[in-house]
Amino acid sequence: MLFVQIDTIDRIKRIVTEQAATYAPKILLAVATLLIGRWIIKKMVKLFAKAMQKSSMDESLQPFLKSLIAVALNAILLISVASMVGIETTSFVAILGAAGLAVGLALQGSLSNFAGGVLILIFKPFKVGDLIEAQGQFGEVSKILIFNTIVISPEGKTIILPNSAVTNGIITNYTEQGNIRVDLVVGIAYGADIKQAKDALEAMMKQDELVLKEPAPAVTVLELGDNSVNLAVRPWAKPEQYWDVYFGITEKAKLTLDAQGIEIPFPQQDVYIRQHVAQG
Repeated sequence: MLFVQIDTIDRIKRIVTEQAATYAPKILLAVATLLIGRWIIKKMVKLFAKAMQKSSMDESLQPFLKSLIAVALNAILLISVASMVGIETTSFVAILGAAGLAVGLALQGSLSNFAGGVLILIFKPFKVGDLIEAQGQFGEVSKILIFNTIVISPEGKTIILPNSAVTNGIITNYTEQGNIRVDLVVGIAYGADIKQAKDALEAMMKQDELVLKEPAPAVTVLELGDNSVNLAVRPWAKPEQYWDVYFGITEKAKLTLDAQGIEIPFPQQDVYIRQHVAQG
């Protein structure tokens, strides 16, 4: 019995020694390839990043391409190292595919956001710094990430929009054309001189430094309201100065009409009281 155990141990030692002699060089070569490959990939990614910076490529697209190339090169390196050790690449790829499918099913929402981010970076409906309205949110685009788009509202709020929702909805880009019209409504009394009010408001806007000269600002009669003649006051501004023009012209319109003696009416109601005298 003792001799059988010794023979078994010797046989195991011999098998281990043979396997070590067979696979040790492969493992050492694979480890060396992995380390050297990782170093080369880092250098290649850095060179690619510098090349993108020197080119006229959109800054929003550069981080995405950099990470995508790094992932692709590392995946190729990993498959190569696995084949050097003796792992069948077809089986390895099948395992990765099955794992990818499982992860994909678990992260459907994230993958749709990823796809939305790719579409934004490729078709560029907006870029960083643009003033947009999407999903009922209005503000300046701060960052375009793979899964989300960051928008800063006029109140200074940080709004995180999922890319899938952005690409599947209506996007209004206020910056694309280079200028934006500010729509204001100013009411004057029915007894006021309309021409005098229009001339005064137009002159006021033309003197404002933030109002663009082209297209020229305009004042037109918008409607005959219940209590006032409503004028459409339409200055043009740079998108980043929209709110400065909006609030500034609103204040100046009131001061200008006051200086011209033109009344800005407010809703009012006349109440008549009838007194019945009791007859004796």
